[in-house]
Amino acid sequence: MAGNSETYDRDKAGGGAIVPEGELYALIRDCLKESRLAQKKLYDTFSPKAFGIIRRYIYDDEAAAEEVLNDSFYKVLTRLDQYSFQGSFEGWIRRIVINTITDHLRKSISAVQLKEVKTEDAHVQSEPIGNIAHKELLLLVQSLPAAQRTVFNLFVAENYAHKEIAAMIGITESNSRWYLNDARRRLREKIKFHQ
Repeated sequence: MAGNSETYDRDKAGGGAIVPEGELYALIRDCLKESRLAQKKLYDTFSPKAFGIIRRYIYDDEAAAEEVLNDSFYKVLTRLDQYSFQGSFEGWIRRIVINTITDHLRKSISAVQLKEVKTEDAHVQSEPIGNIAHKELLLLVQSLPAAQRTVFNLFVAENYAHKEIAAMIGITESNSRWYLNDARRRLREKIKFHQ
């Protein structure tokens, strides 16, 4: 903590202020003392980035995305005493946001979508899916069914392993691999159609 001169650049997170590390830790301490002003500043500082992550998973229902954002920050504020001031605070918040998203999606992904997959059908292909602009790819990912979109985002964007994904959303590792392959297959088809 001491001697580290990192800053949190809110511009990169979708906000507009830079918070030096010392101020960030003071803000966290004030939140721990239940200062409503500090809690609002923490929310205002980190919620734009968190909301961007949430919208990658829940793009078609703004009310649900806002509910996940509120649930996430409720967890952040009520578990703030668990932050050890070691590592990235933004990473700590991100983990809570991702867990809250997966909790929400686990409830909303129907049993029909979560079909059991044989282990031999779950081999992950790693071939590239083509040249496409980032914004276009995000739109194509958003068009995937919920289970495929969730696994794709957790694996590709968040770098979770299949074992972690399986535990997070209540499926098997084989299912996670199958959903990733299916997402990639669907994306390849959509990209071929767009080119």
